Amino acid sequence: MTDLGNQCELLRSLQRPGDPLLLPNAWDVATARAVVEAGFPVVATTSGGVAAALGYEDHEGAPGDEMLAAAARIARGVDVPVTVDAEAGYGMEPGELVAALRSAGAAGCNLEDSDYGAGALREPEQQAEWLSAVREAASADGYPLVINARVDVFLGPFLAGAGPGTQAELVPEALRRANAYLEAGADCVYPILLWEAEPFGEFMSGVGGPVNAVRLPQAPSLDELAALGVARVSWGVLLYRDAMAHFEGQLALLRG
Repeated sequence: MTDLGNQCELLRSLQRPGDPLLLPNAWDVATARAVVEAGFPVVATTSGGVAAALGYEDHEGAPGDEMLAAAARIARGVDVPVTVDAEAGYGMEPGELVAALRSAGAAGCNLEDSDYGAGALREPEQQAEWLSAVREAASADGYPLVINARVDVFLGPFLAGAGPGTQAELVPEALRRANAYLEAGADCVYPILLWEAEPFGEFMSGVGGPVNAVRLPQAPSLDELAALGVARVSWGVLLYRDAMAHFEGQLALLRG
């Protein structure tokens, strides 16, 4: 197996339900190296942070070639597996996307079911078919890419300001999507912005594979997420926002 293949398998092996892989998301080579130097065994990128560093908006506002070039620089700059937030695939066909990820040195990727152009979620059957084609293209190339399929059912309501007590009714649709994506060949599913404890427990009880959680401040603690059986925990764009807030605060102090 190639070095990249070994990195893929290492990443896959670290996705252990109940003993989650912690993924503080990086947005450039410097932050990726800081993650490694702090002792984390894998680097995950954040599309929001990478896009902002390149001067673009998140959610496919940045050209795919620039985003993947940034991911490639990160992968070249560290000696651990890198999992790339590839958003919704940048409009690429499955084979094209797989080739681009392999060229970038990605051991894994996030692929989400939002269609930002349409302002809606892709139909789950359509997304499952697309994920299956990505898996088939990777397998045909001998590339054991780790696919983390993002489930965006909770995203829109959260961004619109939905408060506590609103997520339970969304769990059945999230499970329908998550299990379809796992059956299509995803290695892990990512119900981003699911944070309420009881709905989270219900989701975990019904899902058929490893789960990635995002570490929102209001979400269950890391110990609680581990007890629920979560396999990965990531921070998304939160660390980037914290870093920028600190930087802006320092600039304000400099101005007096």
